[in-house]
Amino acid sequence: MKNIDNAATNKISPFKKLTTEQEQLVNDILSFTKHHLTQNYPAIYTVYGDAGTGKSVILSQLFVRIQKEARTQQNSVLYHTNNYFLVNHPEILKVYKEIAGPIKELYKKDFTRPTSLINQLDKQQQTIDVAVIDEAHLLLSKPDHYNNFYHDNQLVEIIKRAKVVIIVFDQYQVLRMKSLWTPERLQAITNQYPHKDYHLTHMFRMNASDELVKWFNEFTDYKLTPLPASARDHYDFRIYSDAEEMRKAIVQRNKEVGLSRILSTSGYPSTLDGGKHYIEEGRFKMPWDQYNYTVTPWAELPQTIDEVGSIYTCQGFDLNYTGIIIGPPISQTPQTTQLQVNLDRYTDVEAFKKRADLTDPAEIKSLEKRMIMNSLNVLFKRGVYGTYLYAHDPLLRHSLTSLFEKAGFTLPKEEK
Repeated sequence: MKNIDNAATNKISPFKKLTTEQEQLVNDILSFTKHHLTQNYPAIYTVYGDAGTGKSVILSQLFVRIQKEARTQQNSVLYHTNNYFLVNHPEILKVYKEIAGPIKELYKKDFTRPTSLINQLDKQQQTIDVAVIDEAHLLLSKPDHYNNFYHDNQLVEIIKRAKVVIIVFDQYQVLRMKSLWTPERLQAITNQYPHKDYHLTHMFRMNASDELVKWFNEFTDYKLTPLPASARDHYDFRIYSDAEEMRKAIVQRNKEVGLSRILSTSGYPSTLDGGKHYIEEGRFKMPWDQYNYTVTPWAELPQTIDEVGSIYTCQGFDLNYTGIIIGPPISQTPQTTQLQVNLDRYTDVEAFKKRADLTDPAEIKSLEKRMIMNSLNVLFKRGVYGTYLYAHDPLLRHSLTSLFEKAGFTLPKEEK
């Protein structure tokens, strides 16, 4: 494991060898694209898949093939087409732009954010041929003046301006009201046009057993279940009763293989100290991630071993090891094995801004709780080789450590 390649660019490299299923999917999307380019109405191809199922790798390779034909193959229907790759996540956008550098058929300007493209096309009174959208669950579904988006829905606006739209979507990575999506809301749009859907199911990112991934999913569906016997098979899964001990273990993993970080859910009130927002859990005290002004993704900056990452810096990325703090919004319901979400303890004020199309208080509350669990699910799916957990809620912390022991697991002596 000492020879791990930690560069984010290589994780979604267009030169990465695809599985047979992935190769067939890329070819199918390419055929769909070529067929519908000659039609006079938009068409949409949707790839559904949970975190870690290889969605970005597929799009990366697909877009390189599209642009190679667009720029070099005179006999292709794609020749001289105008195509863009869109993503609403600034950290992931940096990675794609870096990938574009050495590939002569790719330009950095091919990769942009949806609002930038929509506004640019309107200014130039132009349309495009193909829009490839990564992380489509991050598309805005309401106006957002902060992002200079004044329409109602980014997907709808992109469809108006493109002949073929290719998207990847994960309903469990919807984290904010301004980008509220459900499969039903998505299909209400895509079903208006010629469309094709594909579902990816195999987990590529994590070396964890299928049973442990299922345990993570059940946890974010409010159920605390016994740990599977396979939880530590070829995977370093741990539960800590002390956040500081977990931090020390992650620092050690980072020294050994790099790309290991502490991550946390929201739920820590702002206690500004020297201009930084700190998370405190007993002996543990670390600042939240700072805004990253560099072109390097947050997790690849050496100094971020001394910060706590959030969904906004780690979503879409692989980490070798993660130490996850399950914050105050998520607790165990006393005398049950059920989990609950405490909305009054959520501190990400940007996440739950009101929407004109949501008026039912019960529905709003249910969606807000779902988004908090989604944010934890995103954190759960980052660690390739290991995931360590610590819970703020004393009852949940005790239950988790008990489950760990009941499954016959113990921490290494030097890191108890």
